[in-house]
Amino acid sequence: MVVAFFNADIYTGREKIVSKALIVENDKIKEITEIGLIPHNATKVDCKNGIISPGVIDLQIYGAGGYLFSNKPSAPALKSMIYSLLSSGTTGFYPTLATNSLEIFREAIKVVKENPHPAVLGLHFEGPYINPSKRGAHLIQYIKRPEKKEVEELLKAADGVLKIITLAPEMCDPEIIKLLVDNGVTVSAGHSNATFDEAVKGYENGITTTTHLFNAMSPLHHRGTGLPGAAYLSEKAYASIIADGIHVDFNTLMISKKIMKERLFLITDAVVENKDGAYVHVKKEDRFTLPDGTLSGSMLTLLKAVGNCVKYAGIPLDEALRMASTYPAQVMNLSDRGRIEEGLKANLTIFSKDFQSIHTVLNGEVIPG
Repeated sequence: MVVAFFNADIYTGREKIVSKALIVENDKIKEITEIGLIPHNATKVDCKNGIISPGVIDLQIYGAGGYLFSNKPSAPALKSMIYSLLSSGTTGFYPTLATNSLEIFREAIKVVKENPHPAVLGLHFEGPYINPSKRGAHLIQYIKRPEKKEVEELLKAADGVLKIITLAPEMCDPEIIKLLVDNGVTVSAGHSNATFDEAVKGYENGITTTTHLFNAMSPLHHRGTGLPGAAYLSEKAYASIIADGIHVDFNTLMISKKIMKERLFLITDAVVENKDGAYVHVKKEDRFTLPDGTLSGSMLTLLKAVGNCVKYAGIPLDEALRMASTYPAQVMNLSDRGRIEEGLKANLTIFSKDFQSIHTVLNGEVIPG
């Protein structure tokens, strides 16, 4: 099947192309061509004077579509997340679980393994190997230091489904980080009270990214730059950031972008309202909190995060889109997506100039926004 997308500015991840058509054949990107050269057998999709970008990818999200998957993993919760996120423009995501019992982690593994979907790219475990002093909204009773045998058992149960883990580098021996990395898990530093030196050693030992920069971590202080300082000065480590103006203000986003450049990328850290279970999230006007008022999650979509970068942080649209697509793909070593190029997966986010989803394209399938 051949599909031609037209009437949109095309942001490829490298350049902006106007007044042309993007051709998709089956599940792959075929070419960008002149409007007059659209194949006669192509199904034409009018993109309504919008924008086509590589499909956006969310490395950290807890719930969507009315379900908090992280609280009670189930097939209906996962399915609801999938269709909610696809309709909002997200083409790939990592369902995320906060610190919880190993039984909950194992249940999430089981659900994802038994319900494969091309939009579900793997699990992200945020915890339990974090620093209790920087737990934020996490359950303190399940926080622990990792033991090799337990990690090995978790990896065996996951059988490749676990793709990201957030941990505090000062809580983990180097052999734990190596074990995770050797099993294909991307290790992220977060919920950490690491000193600058401890964070640097973590990066040297195999940690490649950082979870929600500035939130739940040692502060950037002029006498002790902590984990944020180590992330800033690293030549290779990435960091995610929550661009809602609440988790960090937009001045912090601007400063971080100027320093980290292509190493800074977007996540939503989004939750949904939840009134029972281990994690109760109370819906406020512009955020979610625990009952005691502790900030516990955002109301973002990735498209809204992109729009905030443009509107409030002075980040050009092409770069903001890379922060939601190209860079997350690089963090996770997904070489088949994150750009619009011949032969790559036909995963596209198509949206209006006010950042509303028009269509999502997943492996060539057009899904209305």
